[in-house]
Amino acid sequence: MEERTFSARLGCRYLLRAPEHTDSRTVLVVALHGFSQNPEDMLSLTAEMVGPRPAIAAIEGPYGFFLGVGVQKVGYGWITSRRPAESIRLHHEMVSHVLEEAGDELAIPAERRVLLGFSQSVSLNYRFAAAYPDAIGGVAAICGALPGDWDDARPIPLRPAVLHVARTHDEFYPAERTEQYARRLRLRCDDVDFQLLPGGHRFPSGAGAIWENWLNRIVGQALLPAGDL
Repeated sequence: MEERTFSARLGCRYLLRAPEHTDSRTVLVVALHGFSQNPEDMLSLTAEMVGPRPAIAAIEGPYGFFLGVGVQKVGYGWITSRRPAESIRLHHEMVSHVLEEAGDELAIPAERRVLLGFSQSVSLNYRFAAAYPDAIGGVAAICGALPGDWDDARPIPLRPAVLHVARTHDEFYPAERTEQYARRLRLRCDDVDFQLLPGGHRFPSGAGAIWENWLNRIVGQALLPAGDL
């Protein structure tokens, strides 16, 4: 048996919610949902946490599937253990496209673009932040993991600021594991805000104050002249 590969065009999709007016502090949040979720739900959850001022682009994962036998509802995913390198490449291309298209359309520069992920998309977003450090000003990770093959002995640098929110009773990413992430992230990044909140594997829509404090700080730094940093 001989395996052959080929490329085919994939139709990708995202939802964009733009504020009526933008200014020098307007942020673009590119939001990626978790496994079996969809961009409509992710847009709603993200908007509840970040409020009305940021623009939000919620991307649909490339792999769709029915959520059960006889169920018509479809969920989406980003990666599996089968040929993961292809999924990582596709994720990078999709995120790059949305950052550039939506950012250019709204005149929001790279330093005011934030990549936000929930659950499965978190580790992929960290890979993107390491591979494309000039594409975003920050990466916000909600209830997810670091890439499994990252080597702490040879840490990959992360230039964008990091906000990582974990939960104390997360059934997929337990606290005894995620509590190590603050130390591990600081091996790669000088600007890490790690928060461990009570609760299970759910999007923390009530974490608006944490988001606002982190965002105001990184946007304020982006607006400073280079000599003042």
